Amino acid sequence: MRPRVSAQPQEPRVRRRRAPIAITIGVVGVLVIAFFAFAGIYADVLWYDQLGFLSVLTTEWIARIVLFLVGFLAMALPVWGSIQIAYRSRPVYAKLNSQLDRYQEVFEPLRRLAMYGIPVVLGIFAGVSASTRWELTLAWLNRTPFGTTDPQFGFDVGFFVFELPFYRSVVGFASAVVLLSVLLVIATNYLYGALRVSGREVVISKSARIQIAVTAGIYLLLQAVSIWLDQYATVTETGSLITGASYTDVHATIPGRGILAAIAAVVAVLFFITAIMGRWRLPLVGTALLVVSSLLIGSLYPWVVQRFQVDPSARSLEEPYIQRNIDLTRDAYGVADVEQIPFEAKTDAEPGALREDAETTANIRLMDPLVISPAFEQLEQFRQYYQFPSALDVDRYEIDGATRDMVVAVRDVNLSGLGDAETWFNSHLVYTHGYGLVAAAGNQRSVDGQPVFLQSGIPQSGVLGDFQPRVYFGEDSPAYSIVGAPKDAKPIELDYPSGSEGGDQTQTTFRGEGGPKLDNAFTKLVYALKFQSEQIFLSDQVTTDSQILYDRDPIERVQKVAPYLTLDSDTYPSVVDGKLVWIVDGYTLSDQYPYSNKVSMSDAIADSETEAPTLAFDEVNYIRNSVKATVDAYDGSVTLYAWDDEDPILQTWQKIFPTTIEPMSEMSGDLISHVRYPSDLFKVQREVLGRYHVTEAVPFYSREDAWTTPKDPTADAASTLLQPPYYLTMQMPGQEAPSYSLYSTFIPEARGDQSRNVLRGYLAVDADAGSEDGERAEGYGKLRLLTLPEDDNVPGPGQVQAKFNSDPTVSQSLNLLKQGQSNVINGNLLTVPVGGGLLYVQPVYVESTGNTSYPLLQKVLVAFGDQIAFQDTLDLALDVLFGGDSGADAGDNEVEPGTTPPPPDEGDGEEPTTPEAPSDEVQALLNQASQALKNKQAALAEGDWAAYGAADAQLAEIIAQLLEATKEP
Repeated sequence: MRPRVSAQPQEPRVRRRRAPIAITIGVVGVLVIAFFAFAGIYADVLWYDQLGFLSVLTTEWIARIVLFLVGFLAMALPVWGSIQIAYRSRPVYAKLNSQLDRYQEVFEPLRRLAMYGIPVVLGIFAGVSASTRWELTLAWLNRTPFGTTDPQFGFDVGFFVFELPFYRSVVGFASAVVLLSVLLVIATNYLYGALRVSGREVVISKSARIQIAVTAGIYLLLQAVSIWLDQYATVTETGSLITGASYTDVHATIPGRGILAAIAAVVAVLFFITAIMGRWRLPLVGTALLVVSSLLIGSLYPWVVQRFQVDPSARSLEEPYIQRNIDLTRDAYGVADVEQIPFEAKTDAEPGALREDAETTANIRLMDPLVISPAFEQLEQFRQYYQFPSALDVDRYEIDGATRDMVVAVRDVNLSGLGDAETWFNSHLVYTHGYGLVAAAGNQRSVDGQPVFLQSGIPQSGVLGDFQPRVYFGEDSPAYSIVGAPKDAKPIELDYPSGSEGGDQTQTTFRGEGGPKLDNAFTKLVYALKFQSEQIFLSDQVTTDSQILYDRDPIERVQKVAPYLTLDSDTYPSVVDGKLVWIVDGYTLSDQYPYSNKVSMSDAIADSETEAPTLAFDEVNYIRNSVKATVDAYDGSVTLYAWDDEDPILQTWQKIFPTTIEPMSEMSGDLISHVRYPSDLFKVQREVLGRYHVTEAVPFYSREDAWTTPKDPTADAASTLLQPPYYLTMQMPGQEAPSYSLYSTFIPEARGDQSRNVLRGYLAVDADAGSEDGERAEGYGKLRLLTLPEDDNVPGPGQVQAKFNSDPTVSQSLNLLKQGQSNVINGNLLTVPVGGGLLYVQPVYVESTGNTSYPLLQKVLVAFGDQIAFQDTLDLALDVLFGGDSGADAGDNEVEPGTTPPPPDEGDGEEPTTPEAPSDEVQALLNQASQALKNKQAALAEGDWAAYGAADAQLAEIIAQLLEATKEP
């Protein structure tokens, strides 16, 4: 009988067969991960290259790679060297206890891995940390002097902005390297017996003593340098009173840090002596002395000076340092040249008071861009796959020789409106872009309260002339679209609906250069992986002529090509030189400007219009609007212009990226006419001027005249959101003519629970940059601050809103408007300096409760002093307010829907032309519209909101038919 053969010996064979399979799977997995990473990197290269900013990406990559290598080597080599020295100089016959023997037995098989692995791992972490400081390093290498010196040390401001942060970063990194090295040296020497603890006795070998003493001496030398640099940081640190060195800092903290730096250097020398002499007493005593000194000199002595010398006489002792803080804060925020104008505001509304302010009055904006978006949607959206933003923008255009403020918005694509038709083909190949700019007159309303559109419709028509209306790059564009096709191919992209009952559509094909080309299988595969969509690779509609458009938000595009800028939270569209472009404001910031007060930028720009964003660079004490950027809405091209070429931070980045920023001289006059003073910068400046409008140290210390921005009076009572600044065309005292401006108001700062909502200041900036090629208007950016006397109780926005709400006549009228469950919406409460005083204007909208309802401007509230008026139009309200004749035409004459209102000026005197008689079809529609208007007015008078809504819907349909009937062939 044959013996049975055991199966046990086959298991090693199975393991040997599985090993190559496991290795293969691992290699394949690594290759897949590597290809995914490469796909992302390659896609970035294609995106930046197509946009013309590849140098930005490569410069950042090179800087990151170099810093990673520097950080890796600067950490790994010293740590590896320290471990090697400690191991190689270990005692050969050291007496070890049983516990250390066990540790060695466990550690010895892993020794080689640990001796190389620990430095490598620490080096990787250090390299990654160092690579994140690429901006700091490049700015230091290319630093530009500011040309002004700090008052404490006499250094150029550039030292604190560019150099000091870099030096402190290097010292901190080096300290971490040395500290980790000395800890690993101690651990290695202890493990191998060169360092033993026997009861109270510490036994250390000569080689270990030398290495530990030298390393400790180097660490203390680095701490001496760090403490020495901390002297200079006092002028950028925020104390209890000011940012910058105060009396205690100058007379106690700064000298104390110099002394401590010297002590640390002496103790370091003592450690070096110990390495030679072998006695630990002196360095240990020196270290104890350093600790005690840091407590006495670094903490106790400044506290004593502050408590017993400064606090009893703080106002006189701190006066020169407060003055430094005031002067340098105003310089850093660009408010040093603000013109303060004492303003004795009139409160009596006399007849004819507005005659000298007729042009300002004619430009008071009644259309609130935060309220009328639903009106844009109902009247101009046309299809469910279009949308408008919830907050519209304000711009201005020259029409018939007069500049007019307009509320503008882009009609963008909305894929969620497709419903069941939201397939991959439709979402990424058909519905690729929005269409057109819609603009409504800022100071006009139709007879039923609708906006008066000056640019509207599909296709586009209006007063802005011919321009490219297609919006491939917008704030709400799809994540990606694939566009472009061979010249003879049939277009598949929806251009716009034809408007016919059959739902016909006009197709188009993108012909620009807006994104990377998908001209080979490899690129298609890269983007299929990037967007996790196999259709990009498989679709027969993706040809060699196709382009892929992504990262389409204008702010996102500018941020990627200019990572050193902080961008304004709001971008706005403008028609410039026959193109529709987005205009983006960019800021250069710092938090290291000496003696300048620090402000949280996210808090400063937050109000009822802007949510508090999360900013990477939040706390600042220096800001400049250094760059104006444009993004073409059709092809996505980005252009950066150096708006403030005297800014040293911008000059530094121009050295780093020399070909990416165009000089201001390249800006066309048409573009300059549409750039404006940015709102985020103005918000930061008004935050600063709440306290720093006081220019003398003594009253500043007393804080007897501190101001704050009022809360938004139209928000809920429990809301703490601030009133936003508003763009208006107006004439401030000191100006020869009205100009496009941005303004905000001030009330006294609240003390405890008490707050007086009376006006104390009115800040406005000239936001009009002019219209000359490559030249900024001389007055642009001029800040004017009207200061009202303390005994002049001109009501603030909150008081005025409360008076509006409590007035019996107003309440009765509003109650009538609310009948039928309609909503009454208070628009923005504007404050305009006219008639020698301050005029408050607030539009009042009524919105029914139907699904297709939208706000209609029905009434206007006005106030001047203690008097108010509430009428159907601003013209009537002003006449009532100012004794029957305000002396000015407000310009809000009611016009028929769909017509263009007359300009506010008198014209050029030419003979009027005889208008063409309307066709029978048009006349019939006009008659129907007239009857619908009468039905609406009758329903409004009776409070029958169901009939009102039906008549409104009928009128909207008639208007659409009129637009189609009168459309140019």
